[in-house]
Amino acid sequence: MSDTAKDRMPATAADPSPIAGPSAVTGGIGGLLRSGRASRGLVTILGATILLFLVSLVAQPDSLSRSSLQGMLPFAAVLAVIALGQTLVVQQAGIDLSVPGTVSLAVVLVTHVPDGDSGKLLPAVLLALLAGLLAGLLNGLVVSRLGMPAIVTSLGTNALLYAVVLGVSGGSPTSTTDAMRTIATGALLGLPHAVWFAALLTAGTGFLVKRSVAGRRFEAVGDNPVAAGLAGLRVKRHQLAAYVWASLLYTVAGILLAGIVTTPSAFQGDSQLLPSVAAVVLGGTSLLGGKGSAVASVVAALFLSQLNQLVLTLGVNPATGNIVQALALAAGVAIYTIDWPAVRARLRRGRPRSAVA
Repeated sequence: MSDTAKDRMPATAADPSPIAGPSAVTGGIGGLLRSGRASRGLVTILGATILLFLVSLVAQPDSLSRSSLQGMLPFAAVLAVIALGQTLVVQQAGIDLSVPGTVSLAVVLVTHVPDGDSGKLLPAVLLALLAGLLAGLLNGLVVSRLGMPAIVTSLGTNALLYAVVLGVSGGSPTSTTDAMRTIATGALLGLPHAVWFAALLTAGTGFLVKRSVAGRRFEAVGDNPVAAGLAGLRVKRHQLAAYVWASLLYTVAGILLAGIVTTPSAFQGDSQLLPSVAAVVLGGTSLLGGKGSAVASVVAALFLSQLNQLVLTLGVNPATGNIVQALALAAGVAIYTIDWPAVRARLRRGRPRSAVA
């Protein structure tokens, strides 16, 4: 088999179930490529977010004050960018556990390398992007070419990245540069720059995935890599691209985070993994791969950020925030993966019939 043909087949074992034939395969792929309607996940999370803001307005108006929003939105933007990357990986039926290490390494590089000198910020940013690119290549090549599970691969990559973090920083924090602080926290039209960065990345990612031919092929590969390979799509190349672009997005989020937090810790990315997965799930992207919505994941990031803000302004123990995020993740899995009509039908069948007069 030629290298090109091998590239079109998934690295994992093929589904032994029979395939109807080439026409059925190409027909199914074509139908998926042509579909571009708004997802149920986007509609659901939009409604939930609007409802959350209404509840916040009634229960704790301080959570929607100008100062509260100005404090929350930059962190929501960082989570949104991370969720974009995690969405790409989940669309290829994986979960990326290297988020904490990638974000933390970006933070460390753009703070420790300049060491307060704004003139050295650009080389530090380029170095951080190069590190993110290499981390994405490592994840993508091992998953797509060697067929290793994404969770195992990204967990190992995360450990490697943290070794580099400790080597660069020694575990100690360093203050960010004035230039990085201005880039991340300055405002344009009343919104923090971080929000504009997130908006541009969301628009670009959403357009490429939903409106371009390459993006629709990307979704087709995630939905059924075996059928996609038989239809002539380059399965391994799309899988590799998911991890590379995801890692670059995590790096951008880490760079922004380094400017938002005055003295970021060397482990600033630790708190980003659970909410990034929760945002993807709440946005309706299937954990089995295939179709997803970048916009829905970003809206879910805003939902989680405001939910955390509401919890904090209510005076609840900050540790409760992790519990709330875990519950949100469980709710998202339940909403989108459980066949609720079948559950209702089963419950109805289980009810005892009333006696006939």
